[in-house]
Amino acid sequence: MKPRYDLARKMRKTLTPTEYLPWARLKARDPGKPLFRRQEAIGPYIADFYCSHAKLVIEVDGGIHGEEENFQRDTVRDDWLKANGLAVYRISAAAVFADADSVADGIILLAIERITARQGPHHRI
Repeated sequence: MKPRYDLARKMRKTLTPTEYLPWARLKARDPGKPLFRRQEAIGPYIADFYCSHAKLVIEVDGGIHGEEENFQRDTVRDDWLKANGLAVYRISAAAVFADADSVADGIILLAIERITARQGPHHRI
């Protein structure tokens, strides 16, 4: 197995609090709700959360992401993901700690909007 897949598997077992809080809501298998995966290996990167049907990557950013070196690395990563047809949505760790349920609900709504937009209008014949 490739190293990034091994790393992703390991990371799934050790979620940070800012990843665990929204994951508690995103993982629910409710009818009509998009399916999310956590710590998903995508190309050379590992996404915090990924909804393949919506082609949506969710990243939860702590304070370290504001540092110049990490900001540049995130920009390169986002550009690669976008060039490969994915949307990237970044959420601050502070927002997760402030209201994880609202953050998770927003992620779900964003995924539903993207899925609906990708499917195009439905017409009756």
